[in-house]
Amino acid sequence: MSYQVLARKWRPRNFGTMVGQEHVLRALINALDNDRLHHAYLFTGTRGVGKTTVARIFAKSLNCEQGITSVPCGTCSACREIDEGRFVDLLEVDAASRTKVEDTRELLENVQYSPTRGRFKVYLIDEVHMLSSHSFNALLKTLEEPPPHVKFLLATTDPQKLPVTILSRCLQFSLKRLSKELIVGHLINVMEKEQIPAESAALSLIAEGADGSMRDALSLLDQAIAYGGGKLTVAEVATMLGTIDKSHLFRILQALADNNGQSVLDTVHGLAQQGVDFTAVLAGLISQLHQLALIQISPQALEQSPDYAVMTTLAAAITPEDVQLYYQIALLGRRDLPYAPDMRSGFEMVLLRMLAFRPVAVGEVVSHPQGVTARSTAGAPPQASASARQSTVIDAVLTTQQDDVVKNETTPLSSAAPWHEIVSKLDLRGMALQLAVNSVMTRRDGNVIHLMLSSQHATLRSPAMELRLHDALQSFFNESVKLKFTIGEVQESPAHLNQRASDERQQAAVTAMHNDPNVQRIQETFNAEVITESIRPIG
Repeated sequence: MSYQVLARKWRPRNFGTMVGQEHVLRALINALDNDRLHHAYLFTGTRGVGKTTVARIFAKSLNCEQGITSVPCGTCSACREIDEGRFVDLLEVDAASRTKVEDTRELLENVQYSPTRGRFKVYLIDEVHMLSSHSFNALLKTLEEPPPHVKFLLATTDPQKLPVTILSRCLQFSLKRLSKELIVGHLINVMEKEQIPAESAALSLIAEGADGSMRDALSLLDQAIAYGGGKLTVAEVATMLGTIDKSHLFRILQALADNNGQSVLDTVHGLAQQGVDFTAVLAGLISQLHQLALIQISPQALEQSPDYAVMTTLAAAITPEDVQLYYQIALLGRRDLPYAPDMRSGFEMVLLRMLAFRPVAVGEVVSHPQGVTARSTAGAPPQASASARQSTVIDAVLTTQQDDVVKNETTPLSSAAPWHEIVSKLDLRGMALQLAVNSVMTRRDGNVIHLMLSSQHATLRSPAMELRLHDALQSFFNESVKLKFTIGEVQESPAHLNQRASDERQQAAVTAMHNDPNVQRIQETFNAEVITESIRPIG
């Protein structure tokens, strides 16, 4: 006996064996059981989601010799002939190959005649949107007033191309893409019945590649069985599909967590050696960032994932704010990737942009990612731009400030240390950091820390943010602490001090610019004016 492909062998024969699409099946089952049958049904949806399968089961339910039922017997001659595709009163038409009006007229010539064997004469027109406008006109009159023994079952992947006059005469059912979990569950069932060993992670890869289509999933499963010689492993399925090994994505995410630019570039170099599609790599990175965000919000969301352990570790290493930032940068990078000189350089710039825009905690010394060297302005000619000379002036100020920070890091802080110094030592980012810098510590009673929060920033308070601040303080003091907040007018919060320091740096930059001999000479020679608002200190 010749081999039958899995997509045909495991095509559902009744509504009970269908996977998903419950919203469609419920309506059809109720219509059959209550004898409330319309004359025209339109099934829409992407490829492989079950449009034609539903239509054939519906035709079987209408013509089963046991009577109109939502559970056809499957054993009578009508049911068997419909399953085998040779039932004389089920006329299946591929509209893509019969678009001419003459074809449609020929098809409809026998509408008025009673069915030869069945209860109804059923016209199943697949890809109906491919019919010409004249063909639709020929079909319209019959659809509007069909004989009682005729049912029309139309299927299409593009309902927008159907005339509204056709749509208004049909009951429309939209079949959805199947979820990855539904597809994996069905594939596991098929493999058990076929008695073929398969790794669940390999089936998961196939479900991802199917993109919501059960037919595509079964076709890929057929291909994978042939490729693997009768068994399915993750490595072989990944090779067959050309799927990116997730270990590369995990290394990239770990490098981002470590702020290690060299490791990022090394991983990209390894991917380039394999000749991968960097568009697919970026799409995979976006998917992993999405899963990181899910785990951070709901740790149990992905407990069944084979990558749960490594993803949980990464979720703890990268803050939720950074995950959201990286996700947004990756999305924008995916849009701009075609404009890059080549895919690799475009992908590298997306990753380096993530490192460059990573938020910095208060008091953290700004440094370039490991392995990346800063550009030096040493040796610049006298006619270098004013902004370059301004950079040199401000660099001295920043160097002094950074030296002070380094000295503070070597000096243990007591519990009586100023609040802004304590905040600079806390491992906080995002909203939790903003909660800290807009507060002041009014006093400490034993293990109770009293904080006053600026009234204009009262919305920063939330149980989650307070918990993160509490944990950071507890780690800093190395003892159990409690927090008590009050709302009031705050004058010397770290945010105020930072703003004051920023204003002083700005004023220093403006003064340095006005006192620069070269700038003064340019002003005198060209009667030029320095626009103070355009001067920005570095840092």
